[in-house]
Amino acid sequence: MSPDPFSGVGEKEEDEDFFDRLPDSLLLLIFNRLQDVKSLGRCCAVSKRFNSVALQVDSVVVRVDCVISDADGGPASKPRSVFSNLFKLLLGSFIKPLQVIQQILGPKKVILAEVSHHSPGEVLKNFGEIRSLRIELPAGELGVDGGGLLKWKAEFGSSLDSCVILGATSFTRKTETYVVANHQANDDQGNIPESFCTNGGLKLRVVWTITSLIAASARHYLLQQIVADHPTLESLVLTDADGQGMLCMGKDQLAEFRRAPLAASTSSNRTQVPALNMKLWYAPRLELGSEHVMEGATLVAIRPVDRPMRKESDGFVTTAFEEPFREAVKAMVRKRTYLLEMNPF
Repeated sequence: MSPDPFSGVGEKEEDEDFFDRLPDSLLLLIFNRLQDVKSLGRCCAVSKRFNSVALQVDSVVVRVDCVISDADGGPASKPRSVFSNLFKLLLGSFIKPLQVIQQILGPKKVILAEVSHHSPGEVLKNFGEIRSLRIELPAGELGVDGGGLLKWKAEFGSSLDSCVILGATSFTRKTETYVVANHQANDDQGNIPESFCTNGGLKLRVVWTITSLIAASARHYLLQQIVADHPTLESLVLTDADGQGMLCMGKDQLAEFRRAPLAASTSSNRTQVPALNMKLWYAPRLELGSEHVMEGATLVAIRPVDRPMRKESDGFVTTAFEEPFREAVKAMVRKRTYLLEMNPF
């Protein structure tokens, strides 16, 4: 009798790790698709090979969605209530750089506990080839009254390059009755009524503008060590899960950020906001083709005085947000423009 040629073949295949057949370059491509730092952290724990390859990824996303307090050992029950004290935290104290997310969420917080017992800074320092980094906070810093809308996008180098703010006292879906009753709503030319300046409307827009700039400059200040620790970075975005605010830095802006010293505000832990030129557009009511309507819609485009806005270069305004807000911005910029100035603070 001859031995069975197929004897033991099945057992061999079951024991074989098919990932061993993949070259490191293909593994790296897979890990780059993961992006999420928690998933990458778990991959690093699988084997020495996975650890070596996963830490070479060039694109990482840090989602701050789990906050565990040293005091109670459990998740924060009300993330929004934590963020209600954001300005007190940012403007009142500052801890070791790169524990930025911990500082934003509150003192003595441990984040990404499922991946590691280390701080987010220590986790990120393990990745030596990051080119694109996105950090996502659980929620925006700025509270808005029920039904209201506030969004901002800011670009920074060593200081503010530009900022676009879109706000509305309400943002709702249109109803058939609403459309029939208000079909002329978009026909106005964006003239600000006299009552706007006397009933608190202008004051509210000033508050929106200043608080958005403070939130942006505070985030900017807290990114110093992250940028210093990752010289390969070419793109950095710090945003939040509900899409309220977004800070962006590109390759040239990051190079400037590393090269030029930051002008810190004397009163708080944020970078100084320079003297600004602003364009403001206003619409009492704005109906969008996306079946939404904005009441008290306001758009503000901001540039430092040494980087004046020109009509041909105002594309940063119309491309700041995704739909349906991009549609709103394009409709707003066709209306009457008001020019404002703001001193540095």
